[in-house]
Amino acid sequence: MAYSGAVKVGGPADVHELSDLMISKVAVGPMNNNAYVLRCRATDEQLLVDAAAEPHTLLALIGDSGLTSVVTTHQHGDHWGALREVVDATGARTYAGRYDAEGIPVPTDVLLDDGDTVTVGRVTLIARHLAGHTPGSVALVYDDPHGAPHLFTGDCLFPGGVGNTWGSAERFTSLLGDVESKLFDRLPDETWVYPGHGADTTLGAERPHLAEWRERGW
Repeated sequence: MAYSGAVKVGGPADVHELSDLMISKVAVGPMNNNAYVLRCRATDEQLLVDAAAEPHTLLALIGDSGLTSVVTTHQHGDHWGALREVVDATGARTYAGRYDAEGIPVPTDVLLDDGDTVTVGRVTLIARHLAGHTPGSVALVYDDPHGAPHLFTGDCLFPGGVGNTWGSAERFTSLLGDVESKLFDRLPDETWVYPGHGADTTLGAERPHLAEWRERGW
């Protein structure tokens, strides 16, 4: 069955099978957060994007292969609610954006700056610092050598707009500017977008609306 990215809390994960990477998406917790387990097909090493909630669900998804690392996309509590339990159970190394790490109660082993890399097995992800939703939010880019790129955006980009900046024109301008210059300007329309909540999208589906988002201010 083809991957759709449509998941619901309490339901099964949806798995996107790529040539070198398996991406399992699951919805957890009262805020319908998405968590993603990335498994290198060559080594079986695994990385988790956002230990958001429901540690039992995440640990079941991780399974017997264990977990090498956890990347927390930003400091909001709904994205790290299960981090302590997952790290204690797996010994995984923790990663987060440099300017958000202080807001995450589990110590961050590796501070990420724009352009830093995170590896899982033989697969490399590139971190992009996107300021506005929080000071240190990071997105992760997997530039698949066999196809379109894949992009994990946390709460910085969704179908229909960028993340919440709580009415701050300065924060909105920062976030939209970073999203445009670091994502839309560098990646093709085919790029698959995996957000922190809700349905997936592509950069091509959202690109025609950038001017509209800028004009409306959110």
